[in-house]
Amino acid sequence: MIIIIFRNPKVPIMAGPSSRKELSHERIVDAAARAIRREGYAGVGVADVMKEAGLTHGGFYAHFPSREALLAAAMERAGRDGAARMMKRMAERQAEGASPLRAWVETYLGDAHLTGCESGCPVSALASEIPRQSAEVREVSALRVRRLLDALRQVLPPTAGEHAAVAVTSTLVGALQLARALGDNDEGRAVLASARQAILEQYDHKDAALSA
Repeated sequence: MIIIIFRNPKVPIMAGPSSRKELSHERIVDAAARAIRREGYAGVGVADVMKEAGLTHGGFYAHFPSREALLAAAMERAGRDGAARMMKRMAERQAEGASPLRAWVETYLGDAHLTGCESGCPVSALASEIPRQSAEVREVSALRVRRLLDALRQVLPPTAGEHAAVAVTSTLVGALQLARALGDNDEGRAVLASARQAILEQYDHKDAALSA
């Protein structure tokens, strides 16, 4: 089927400076989203982000009123991108026969997430730093925590109980942080394996997988 779209001649095509500004804005947020997971909130410098985005330091305030606004945007983008990567990998695992919960746990506590801090979940990368941020940044960061909890509620079996999502999410985030502290080695990977086994043994029963 061929779809033909006619443009209204009275509506101008947006091009030129505004399009370039939007593209520049996206590059800044992408660079900051990587930096915030790699370096933490305190490690995100405006000059460094602008340089990584291929832009001059002086152009920053054409995009953001403050560094805090940049941090908030970076956290939102990091959460969105991290979730998209999780969903893609989860879909692959479910296609291989894994239950939704098993796919989530094995993806979140996988070796790729251990080493992929820059592209992974911002909650595990930044949880301990959130309480010390400004109200603007805390609000956005807390929203990412709530969304992570909501995502776990959707894959846990109905019999898990009302507190299971908090317990499982805490285990996921804490285990990943401990594993990263120990490093990309047998010791760090053993932490991930132990946490995976504990969660799946408790919640991923055969009848639970069938009802998910």
